[in-house]
Amino acid sequence: MKILDWYILRRYIFTFLMLMLLFIPIGITVNLAEKIGRILENEVPFSAVALYYLDFTIYFANLLFPILLFISVIWFTSKLANNSEIIAFLSSGVSFSRFLRPYLIGAVLIAIAALVLGLYLTPGASKGYNQFVYKYLSGKKDVSQTKDVYRQINDNDFIYVSNFDVKFKSGSNFTLEHFEDNKLKYKISANNIKFIDRDSTYRMINYVKRTIGNKNDVIETARRKDTLFTFDLEDLTPVEYIAETLQYDELNKFIKKEKKRGSSNIGRYEVVKYKKWSLPVSVFILTIIAVAVSSIKRRGGMGINLAFGISAAMVYVFFDKVFGVMAEQSDFPPLVAVWFPNVVFGILAIYLLFNAKR
Repeated sequence: MKILDWYILRRYIFTFLMLMLLFIPIGITVNLAEKIGRILENEVPFSAVALYYLDFTIYFANLLFPILLFISVIWFTSKLANNSEIIAFLSSGVSFSRFLRPYLIGAVLIAIAALVLGLYLTPGASKGYNQFVYKYLSGKKDVSQTKDVYRQINDNDFIYVSNFDVKFKSGSNFTLEHFEDNKLKYKISANNIKFIDRDSTYRMINYVKRTIGNKNDVIETARRKDTLFTFDLEDLTPVEYIAETLQYDELNKFIKKEKKRGSSNIGRYEVVKYKKWSLPVSVFILTIIAVAVSSIKRRGGMGINLAFGISAAMVYVFFDKVFGVMAEQSDFPPLVAVWFPNVVFGILAIYLLFNAKR
């Protein structure tokens, strides 16, 4: 039986790697053809382009992992079925569950690779990829939250800036409110605030501080005031893709800090977090579906199985993207959004596996 295991396992790994090696160069070629005009226009150094496409390879390999795996399993399993090899295996007394074992072993290896890729390699690649895109290709001046910035910076202090300029580290309509025992103690406001790198202070224009008293309030004003704060405005306006660039431990700490600050982007950050675990699980689900569908010899041959595989892959991607966007832009729970495609396809996998055994 070890011969059967090694035979299927080699086909499993080899076909998957071949599809990766086939599709990634195609993706690079298409991307380069689309972006070459802007790259030449901006006179991007060759070394930066080379690093970008290295990051591009890792970034999109992580995105395409489950889809390419699904298609590769359908491909080589359909070939086994068309050659009547699966019939020979099962006729020799091998149960369908035993026939499935090398596939699951292969899925374990691929899932571990996907987990390592998602936890450790993809964050760095995502950072380089996104920085290159926004610097040379997108034409955007910044990718930070620059309007209506509201944060809780510690247990007692809240700040608000209506508009923020990342490049100059300055904001307009600044407000800081300090609470003790859920009571407002003082409020600082200014028309403009700017971080001074030279001495790490903040310069406020038209400064007003109102201290709440038992009977009367104390108001302090100044045309210009330089002072120290315990926050960094640049840190309070993270770039849109920040969650993708953090390794898992850093991401957990970042989400915890952003929740405390009252960030409006928690859904986006948690979607990235949960996908690091849902992707390896999807490897097992899609493998079982692919084997259950393609292990039967059909009159239409391999084409029928591939058509089903591509259709199912498109539905999976559709669910993944739609529910991900819902979680990022609404109150839809990120955990439900990320795991919903796996739950639906998991139920489908159980149904198809049961019928394949029959």
